[in-house]
Amino acid sequence: MKILLTLTRYIVGVLFIFSGLVKANDPMGLSYKMQEFFEVWGIHFLNDYSLSLSILMIIFEIIAGVAVMIGWRFRLFSWLLLLLIIFFTFLTAYAVFSGNIRECGCFGDCFKLQAMESFIKDLVLTLMIVFLFINRNKIKSQVSNRVGIISMGLATIFSFGLQGYVLKHLPLVDCLPYKKGHNILEKRKIPAGAIPDSTVINFVYAKNSQEVEFDSDHFPGDFNDSTYKFVRRYDKVIRKGNAEPPIKDFVLINESNVDATEAILNQPGKMIIVFTKQWQSNWKDDIQKLAVLAKEKNISMLIASATADQVREDVKVPVMKSDLVAIKTAARVDPTIYLLDQGTIVEKWALNDLDEAIEFLNKK
Repeated sequence: MKILLTLTRYIVGVLFIFSGLVKANDPMGLSYKMQEFFEVWGIHFLNDYSLSLSILMIIFEIIAGVAVMIGWRFRLFSWLLLLLIIFFTFLTAYAVFSGNIRECGCFGDCFKLQAMESFIKDLVLTLMIVFLFINRNKIKSQVSNRVGIISMGLATIFSFGLQGYVLKHLPLVDCLPYKKGHNILEKRKIPAGAIPDSTVINFVYAKNSQEVEFDSDHFPGDFNDSTYKFVRRYDKVIRKGNAEPPIKDFVLINESNVDATEAILNQPGKMIIVFTKQWQSNWKDDIQKLAVLAKEKNISMLIASATADQVREDVKVPVMKSDLVAIKTAARVDPTIYLLDQGTIVEKWALNDLDEAIEFLNKK
């Protein structure tokens, strides 16, 4: 029993630490996933707090994992772990049975799990944590109270520090489709061998003041009756496929409201694109500094923003309107600078690392 308890404790602890560290690499990504749940549930007011909630959840996952591994104050943490896994299992169960959420974001973008995979993982974890909870009085701390407190403090500082760094700069490990070496044009295409959605055409007709719905293989026997009045038709998905490109909704709309994405990304030579979600006027001096250098190096430059008109008022750089969701993925730090070579991502930096970007460009 003791060996089984120890093994289970280590497995649970390692999984929580691993899950927390993967999310800590990109806390902004977890906050966006939280917003997805908030939108579905209609609790939009929590969107403003999603990043804070994301940071706190990640910290708790990491320190809980450390506490479980060393057995420190296990009776307290066993309760907290049980409540946490019940919450996680509820989220993944909702994603599976509602169909509104396809991925739970349990391991961030580096290890994507489908809703059912996440649900099964949480069920197994729930059984393990329940086993630990039942036997919580048998688990003794492997360290002194002082060492336990120091361990918790170091884990907390590390969690805060890691997240603070990536929120100011960029994720240490880039697991997004906009990573270095990827070609945006290619990533906008559906992968070869992808399975499309399986759909059927459904018809809705009105008869005797009631709507009647049926598909193309099940027309009513009395359909020729003139009492049927057409209302609408739609494609109903009966089996979800995976025919989606890694990069979705990426567009560059010029001032004439024309989609110039293909023309811009196919343009020969180097190009700088600055992605910004919510433009701030205090960035304009740095952007202008970058624009001057780009001109000296014969590198074209533009800004992609969901609020293009606001940006145009502040800078003398071509500004394209882009989709906000795409920018959120491309720019985990607002704003983010990309160096492209005919659509291929050569390098990228947060604006906070402008000096590093300038040094890199000066070597070109």
